[in-house]
Amino acid sequence: MSRSYVTVLFSCILISLCLPNSSAQTCNSYSFSSNRVYPSCVDLSVLNSYLHWSYNQSAGTVAIAFRHTGTDSTRWVAWALNPSGQIMAGSQALVAYQNSSTNLVQAHTSPITGTGGTTLAQGNLSFGVSGISAMLENGEMTIFATLQLIDSLLSTNQVWQEGPMSGGAPSIHPTTGNNMVSVGSIDFRTGQTSAGGGSITSRQKKRNIHGVLNAVSWGTLIPMGAIVARYLKVFKSADPAWFYIHVACQTSAYIVGVAGWGTGMKLGSDSAGIQYNTHRNIGITLFCLGTVQVFALLLRPKKDHKYRLYWNIYHHTIGYAVIILSIINIFEGFKVLDGQKNWRTAYTVVIIVLGCIAVVLEAFTWFIVLKRKRVSSDKHPHGKDGYGARPERTEV
Repeated sequence: MSRSYVTVLFSCILISLCLPNSSAQTCNSYSFSSNRVYPSCVDLSVLNSYLHWSYNQSAGTVAIAFRHTGTDSTRWVAWALNPSGQIMAGSQALVAYQNSSTNLVQAHTSPITGTGGTTLAQGNLSFGVSGISAMLENGEMTIFATLQLIDSLLSTNQVWQEGPMSGGAPSIHPTTGNNMVSVGSIDFRTGQTSAGGGSITSRQKKRNIHGVLNAVSWGTLIPMGAIVARYLKVFKSADPAWFYIHVACQTSAYIVGVAGWGTGMKLGSDSAGIQYNTHRNIGITLFCLGTVQVFALLLRPKKDHKYRLYWNIYHHTIGYAVIILSIINIFEGFKVLDGQKNWRTAYTVVIIVLGCIAVVLEAFTWFIVLKRKRVSSDKHPHGKDGYGARPERTEV
């Protein structure tokens, strides 16, 4: 091999290594057609995505261009602002995909209120959006829009995402890898950005605390207290210990639950207009019912009082209603804690375990009650006093 040939080959290798490719491109080296100019841009941390923008201080607007490379007509892309946190729920999104019927690329706005199978349906955002459009060229989807932002949204959280199309509509995106860390913060005025995913924001910490407090109190201690009251009282040796254990569980649950309710109300007031109405309304209802139950304890009649039967009916009805609503609302809360499937799984296991314990104890309780009734019938064929009197009942 000649020396000149080796030199030429070595030079070609160096040139090929130095030339930029599609996977190594940066936003600064990109030029838009149609005379579009964006003074600021950032290479987003994952999903081959880039954000370009132009901030107009006097008009209070931000013109943006969101680019996602390495895609095709079978996938959708989205970019969003989320003042609630670096999560999907609460995001104010711009969505783009190619319509399978018309083969035209379309873009629309979509407010995302939860994470339970969202279809990215079209709707108005919490801020103004004009001139929204999209194009798909050479495996690159770009969304264009002008945002009318108040001062508090000029520095906030951003979320971006991509996923498959199914039946002509956006389907759920992958829930592993880079799709779960495509979040960050952005300041349109200064150009400062940061990547998220590896850290937890202050608001997320508050949400986590809120979730733990309520799962432990309303979702675990209250059902445990009900199990104690229903089943331990069958054993004569457990009286009155079961009553004090029941009161301790329910009182502790109420105290911790009030703390959880308070953090939830504070989070709701700080949500910048984004509300989780079902979760919030059930939470307020639970707080009211729980408070009434606590005060009802102070008005508990004696066992032989004529109103004791009505008090028992009220106490049991409200108690079981609180348990059912608590479990429902905790799972509603998991929809807000985006990406926290491990929490949902853990609580599901807790509920299954408590349910199995209740089923076993229910069967055992009936066995004991029927056995006692049979023994009582053998000893007193005509009733306790010889005239068919009913056996005494154990009251709560």
